[in-house]
Amino acid sequence: MTGALRAPGFPEQEVRARAREGAGRVFPPPESYGNSVWGAGAHVTPPVASDAIDDMRIVPPVFMPRRLEALIELGREPLYTDVALDTDLGGFRSPLPLFVTALGSTQVASATLGSAVSRQAGRLGLPMVIGENVVPAIGFGRTDPDLDVSLLTRVRAYLKELPDGRGGVVVQQSTEDADAEVWNLVYSDPTVRPLLESGRLAFELKLGQGAKPGLGGMTLLDASSAPAVADRFAIDAVLDDGSGRALRSASPGTFTEEILRQQVRLMRNNYPRARTWVKLHPGRDVAHAAQVAWAAGADAVTVDGAEGGTGWAPLAFLDHVGLPLAECLAKISAGPGCLLASGRMWEG
Repeated sequence: MTGALRAPGFPEQEVRARAREGAGRVFPPPESYGNSVWGAGAHVTPPVASDAIDDMRIVPPVFMPRRLEALIELGREPLYTDVALDTDLGGFRSPLPLFVTALGSTQVASATLGSAVSRQAGRLGLPMVIGENVVPAIGFGRTDPDLDVSLLTRVRAYLKELPDGRGGVVVQQSTEDADAEVWNLVYSDPTVRPLLESGRLAFELKLGQGAKPGLGGMTLLDASSAPAVADRFAIDAVLDDGSGRALRSASPGTFTEEILRQQVRLMRNNYPRARTWVKLHPGRDVAHAAQVAWAAGADAVTVDGAEGGTGWAPLAFLDHVGLPLAECLAKISAGPGCLLASGRMWEG
């Protein structure tokens, strides 16, 4: 787990413990029950460093008319086990109003987290997005099934754990993915057929991301390998000569209202059995773009706030470009379709 994937000061061992122990980790240590007072001494788990969101106080009301409605319906006092959080999410059924947002092709996503997150998302039945550039940068995995970081490997890991009727896989596409015909590969592959036949496959058209509104994908390459892709990408020696690295920049793609409408219609016509998602960067016209996507028939629109920046981008973009997620949501407020938010739930 890298520092970029946890809140500043949040111990790595606590992140791993929460993932490993699950619900039990939200309670005090079991050995303290009945023989200690919370906060009384060293036997209590030391406080964990947290960010402002973790530090927020949640304040329930005294009067709960909705609880009374549930009491009358159940004929008894409601318990926490009576709470249902099942949600229709972009055309999929999710046990929680949550989805796993895009993980792309960088080392932390592929070598460290890709398959592990896929297995866990499948086990929970949460919809999962596979991010951009996995196929162009790593591989599809049809002819090399042992390639443990490919797109199909993530799908297989997800399917192995997925309960019936829950979740779904969303495959994101950028300009490079379009050149590699990623959606055609996925739509026709036997591995993906169970998702397709059960209505649990979606394609997401990526217009941008929170880390770098208006920019395309940026990746550091070994300087020796950069010339091989110079005909498809912009290559810049932005680091000193001793780094051995070069910056590879892709096109963000060109979109107008009509281009977006036609792209969504093309997706619906060419892949009729797949759901249609659109991902927006936090631009000043994000509300209008969302309305255009919904009107064209998108099943879901995802907005990535400026705090969602985890990619390689100029510091000026990470610090000063794009709207905060809360401002994006306030601008969009409500729409005719499913609105999803990614970035800054706990960290970027």
